[in-house]
Amino acid sequence: MPRTQPRTRTVEVAPGARLWTDERGAADAPPLLLIMGAQASGLGWPEEFADALAARHRVIRYDHRDAGRSTWSFDEQPYRITDMADDALAVLDAHGVERAHIVGLSLGGMLAQLLLADHPDRVLSATLMGTCALSGKPLVDADGTETAAGDLPGIDPRVLEMWAQPVEDHGLEAELDRRVAHWRLLSGEELPFHADEMRERERLIIEHAGRYDVSTAHGRADYSGMDRTEELARNAVPVLVTDASAEPVFPPPHPRHIAHVIGNARLVAMPGMGHALPREHLGPLAEAILEHTAAAEGVFSSGTRR
Repeated sequence: MPRTQPRTRTVEVAPGARLWTDERGAADAPPLLLIMGAQASGLGWPEEFADALAARHRVIRYDHRDAGRSTWSFDEQPYRITDMADDALAVLDAHGVERAHIVGLSLGGMLAQLLLADHPDRVLSATLMGTCALSGKPLVDADGTETAAGDLPGIDPRVLEMWAQPVEDHGLEAELDRRVAHWRLLSGEELPFHADEMRERERLIIEHAGRYDVSTAHGRADYSGMDRTEELARNAVPVLVTDASAEPVFPPPHPRHIAHVIGNARLVAMPGMGHALPREHLGPLAEAILEHTAAAEGVFSSGTRR
């Protein structure tokens, strides 16, 4: 697929806080907002993936606060995670978008749930990847077996161990080594890991940001007030949840839990996928999302949605 030239702009989301954004695809196509995870630049969405979605969508990416080219200011202007959901709305507003399809990965999947719960009128559909439900409801299996939300499996201890290590400055190449090792863990062990590709992706992200240090802002931000159990149970917006078998951060059955507690949600299997976007899944992911958004637009156009 031919590479499209993204159009960039900055968006002010709070006094002294500006976000870098880009968009591609036809200006009159249905909008689709990509929301990345914690500490991640919008360039974490691979170009070929964004281009595939842009075949029928106006695709918008952005850098969170304290990531990429956006303002790094948490120490002077601390914010809550819920404020980051408001940032996503500000990006839509700045681009003149009334309703958008939302695709969120990891923290981005949590922000997408906040939008579903608090601003369903702004969302055409949502795709949730590598995340957990913002709900305290238990998982109930088909046989009636219940698993409390707090008893769902936690993060792989090897990932937690790496996250606990301080990030020291030993130069650009050492930082690239660290990032590649991090992605190797996050990718799981069911598919080949393409270290050279991931190193090049991270090098481009560093060049984009103009720096290779790593912010800890999103880990230190206030995560309170995010439970949306009742609102998500009443959800009517079409939701697609990726069920990644090698996910080390929110491992199975977290995807089933999300699909169980959010109304109008369904699963799509991604065998071998972990907490990353490997080349093997870019095509299947884009295809699944495009099928989902097309179906959602059909429902919306028919007038059956509230």
